[in-house]
Amino acid sequence: MGPLATCDFFEKIIRMTDAAKDCEHIPILIDCNPRIPDRVAAILHGGTDPVPEIVKSGRRLIDAGAEILLMGCNTAYYFYPRVAPELSVPLIHMPRETARGAARMGLRKVGLMATDGTVASGIYAAELEQAGVELAVPDAAGQRAVMEMIYDGIKAGNADIDPAGFRNAVEQLMADGAEAVILGCTELPIAFHLYDINAPWLDPAVFAAEAAVTMAGGRVRPLSEGSYGSHVGGIS
Repeated sequence: MGPLATCDFFEKIIRMTDAAKDCEHIPILIDCNPRIPDRVAAILHGGTDPVPEIVKSGRRLIDAGAEILLMGCNTAYYFYPRVAPELSVPLIHMPRETARGAARMGLRKVGLMATDGTVASGIYAAELEQAGVELAVPDAAGQRAVMEMIYDGIKAGNADIDPAGFRNAVEQLMADGAEAVILGCTELPIAFHLYDINAPWLDPAVFAAEAAVTMAGGRVRPLSEGSYGSHVGGIS
């Protein structure tokens, strides 16, 4: 639901569509709504409930002709049980698609880098447990570094932030036995590319984009042919 992450998500859908010309792409509508209250504040601190604005966005898209919806914010899926029943079309569940994808790939343990709200909510833990995949999360210092990268770095448009703590958090997860790191905030793939983080990673937006293209009747481009060469960066 951040504007830059929305652009990144949109690009992933385009690049994952096997289209030789413009008319072979799937129609896409975007409601970039900065009025949606902060999801982390709502989960952890009793902040303003974001559900009414999320539902408004969904209904605007439905009124404009959308037949499938997805939310470009991992933390927002904490509110999925309240949002989905208010919408008249399917809402893709990004953490669930990611967990199922990790299991299909044979991963036994993954790390999670995400907002405090996403980690505390357990939305990925629950989906991964159901898929039979073990989860590792950063320690307190690592989690602070992740939050700084998300909020003080990418969301703030600050490319000069020191990535050392963020790199250390990644290394800690790998040392804990994670075979790949779930980038459970849509700003984090941007950070991995920007700072050239060399670790295997799972991008939930790619799994969600693949589901969206498939459900919309489009042809999914084989991942080896696209700019986003794999669901897992660094694993061949």
